[in-house]
Amino acid sequence: MRTIRMLEDYPALSGIFDLFAEEEMSVFLDSSLQNELGQYSIVGVFPYLTLKNGDKFTVNGKECEQSFEVYVKEYLENHRDENDTGLPIVSGAIGYFSYDYGREKEGVESFHKEKVDIPACILCFYDVFLVESHKENRLYLIANGKTKDSGEMLDEILKRIREVSDEEEEAAACEIQTESDFEESEYLKAVDDVIDYITEGDIYIMNMTRQLAVRSRRSPYQVFRALRRNNPSPFGGYFQYGDFQVVCASPERFLQMRGGHVVTRPIKGTRKRGENPQEDAMLRKELWESEKDRSELLMIVDLERNDLNRVCVPGSVKVTELFQIEEYATVFHLSANVEGELAPGKNVMDLIEAAFPGGSITGAPKLRAMEIIDELEHGRRNLYTGSMGYLTLDGECDFNIVIRTALYQDGVYHLGVGGGITCESERGFEYEETQQKAKAVLEAMQG
Repeated sequence: MRTIRMLEDYPALSGIFDLFAEEEMSVFLDSSLQNELGQYSIVGVFPYLTLKNGDKFTVNGKECEQSFEVYVKEYLENHRDENDTGLPIVSGAIGYFSYDYGREKEGVESFHKEKVDIPACILCFYDVFLVESHKENRLYLIANGKTKDSGEMLDEILKRIREVSDEEEEAAACEIQTESDFEESEYLKAVDDVIDYITEGDIYIMNMTRQLAVRSRRSPYQVFRALRRNNPSPFGGYFQYGDFQVVCASPERFLQMRGGHVVTRPIKGTRKRGENPQEDAMLRKELWESEKDRSELLMIVDLERNDLNRVCVPGSVKVTELFQIEEYATVFHLSANVEGELAPGKNVMDLIEAAFPGGSITGAPKLRAMEIIDELEHGRRNLYTGSMGYLTLDGECDFNIVIRTALYQDGVYHLGVGGGITCESERGFEYEETQQKAKAVLEAMQG
């Protein structure tokens, strides 16, 4: 039996998460940039059902003969749980889908060895959710009674919350060691190769990325605290998975569904922030007027429309925003909004299968772009450019695009950075864009 309690006077949710940050499978979907996109922050703790899909598909650690997709679809159908609270989630799962999950789903082979050892995707169904509404300035505690009596569980959590301090201890600054899997000259050559493929008609646009391996004395949780403080984002997060951790400050929404209404919000086009208001305004105007960035966004919007049309009611898919400028601590982005109505008989997994991985981080046509990505990039993307977020037992979801994200395993942070390449791309500018995208995460690692 579910119990929900509401608090109007409470410590910061980031401080409350300190209580759980070292507990395996604890997760924090963090809207540290609180705007129309980042209206809620969500903590999930005390899982009762853990699904991991990799070489094998396991349910609570035991191998399952069903496929991951069939299992999830049947579980959602057989355990439907209506939510009339107005909150984004009261029951359901939080987790991720890696880019490589999508690559394999699309039938694209990789010729690269793995640099990290993580499942292709994880979905954890949690007993307890802590949901902060930034608009209401209220914290909701939700226990579903799956692992313990829900009232007792919330009594214990409330007792622990009262001991939380809002004071945050800053980690000491430190040096970092960074290695890229591309030298600058190699990346510029790869950009030329992408442009050749475009000229030859294979693709229209492609996202070209490189991977950084970083060593820092700062722990993943220290990096997360620094990143959310200095580079707030609407779709950030911290996932504690025991043998690896994920630190995320993503600005991009991949898929949201509410009451069958689907939204995807691709980002294409980046400029760094200026040193002063005048330079800021100049760079913002430059992005707004860039024909290259506008055409890049239009191509991805067209791809996203096609993806949504595979599972949405015919005629319902529409572009509701185009060429919006979004401001972040270190960059400006150009974005759009595509919306539609999910067709009867389809559910969250159908939507994810139709649209994943996001077109903004592959290119168009998607399948050919993904083949060229594996040919030209120097390693598998693993989690980078995949998706993190939640799905609910009443059939809704909200997932990001995994960018501005570091995956930590065996003492090394793995950080992907990239950008869209078109026939109008300037090689030097494209490399500089990857530097700008790495900046906030690298600064969080060193202080």
